Amino acid sequence: MSAVTPDIIVDPNVAKATGLPVVRERAKITPRKRATKWAFSLLGLIVALIWAFPVYWMVLSAFTPNAQLRTTTPQFLPVHATWRNFEAIFQEGSFWPALRMSLAITGVTLVAVLLFAFLGALAISRFRFKGRKSFILAVLFIQMLPAEGLFIAQYRMLASTGMLNRVWGVSLFYTAAIIPFTIWMLRGFVAGVPAELEEAAMVDGLSRTRAFFKITLPLLMPGLIASGVFAFLQAWNEFTIALVALPANSANTLPLWLRTFMTASVARGVDWAQVMAASTLIAIPVIIFFLFVQGRMTSGLVSGAVKG
Repeated sequence: MSAVTPDIIVDPNVAKATGLPVVRERAKITPRKRATKWAFSLLGLIVALIWAFPVYWMVLSAFTPNAQLRTTTPQFLPVHATWRNFEAIFQEGSFWPALRMSLAITGVTLVAVLLFAFLGALAISRFRFKGRKSFILAVLFIQMLPAEGLFIAQYRMLASTGMLNRVWGVSLFYTAAIIPFTIWMLRGFVAGVPAELEEAAMVDGLSRTRAFFKITLPLLMPGLIASGVFAFLQAWNEFTIALVALPANSANTLPLWLRTFMTASVARGVDWAQVMAASTLIAIPVIIFFLFVQGRMTSGLVSGAVKG
């Protein structure tokens, strides 16, 4: 029997009967296709550089003296890098209390959002109950409400219950603001896991609770992490609700703390180098959190079905 050349396509059935490998003809790449591929790669690189430049400029400005930063000739390389901007921030002393407040509020909000949004997504996706459509419409309606229209009611509610400048009071409003969209995110992930998997596990002898924790929950973990990243970013960067619920200077979160750098005397102006250094410090916890969950988050964002 003659040998199979790379230019011949062997039928899979014939290959199985004769033991020959299936050799497929290689697709020819024309110069036009190669040029198109390089053009799209170059376009993607340009878009990535445009997206990354503000981050680079923020970090570069954080290490640049304020006098040099205010000159009309920009410096795109760290020629006169310095740590003085960060030293001035740490010497000022209000960074660490603001960091603790932000971490506490974000942690409480993240746990509460994932718990209640997960239960809401399960209720919408797995159960048919009276008032289900009204519940779905209520979630959509709450998501459309402008946050600014609720400020007066929120302030009076917190003031009447003594929860102003408290972690639990701010976390309560953060949770209410983030839950609607998180429910819709998790609903798609829950709907993508067939209920038959739990039923099969129950046939094998597991209870409904054990079947859920052993079969369904591990499959939903990527979706929970992807939704958790969204909730974390929303709570970490929230400014308007914190501005209403935390009027005391001693209870600032990091976004409110950053605002204090914009209050400057007319004589010296705003110290933009310290503003950029403070912004860099605020971004560091987000980067650390993303590095821990980026693998799971990527699989969660692209998962649309259960893989066998």
